[in-house]
Amino acid sequence: MANVKLGGNPLHTSGELPATGSHAADFSLVNADLGTSSLDTYKGKKLILNIFPSIDTGTCATSVREFNKKASSLDNTTVLCISRDLPFAQKRFCGAEGIENVVTLSDFRDGEFGKNYGLELLDGPLKGLHARSVVVLDENHQVVYTELVPDIKDEPNYDAALAAL
Repeated sequence: MANVKLGGNPLHTSGELPATGSHAADFSLVNADLGTSSLDTYKGKKLILNIFPSIDTGTCATSVREFNKKASSLDNTTVLCISRDLPFAQKRFCGAEGIENVVTLSDFRDGEFGKNYGLELLDGPLKGLHARSVVVLDENHQVVYTELVPDIKDEPNYDAALAAL
């Protein structure tokens, strides 16, 4: 269990982020077309997992916009924006914002991704959603960087995530 905050108020997660150097756990997430995407979908690609509570909050929306800007110049890298939002909400947001350089994925069906990656919030007003974090994987899907943002209201360290590539 890890500790994070929401506006200074303590919250707890279901576990710990994957360890640097470990192989990323597989996942089954829902894409914008209601199909399923897994880790194998991105075989041979470097991945930035931008994980957040809800695309309909200011900081979460900002992180998607920022990674979208930065993703356009990344070689052999895909940015996955992962939340428990419905794929319809993710698609609506990206369409309205003109976001085309990231892939949105939803953990709405069973929340297994959040549990397996140790990110499910166990208490507080966002209970059941994911804590804000970033996990970077190399082309073999080894974990090369992780960040559990200490306060969910804060943005992740974009530069550190990109430097890990």
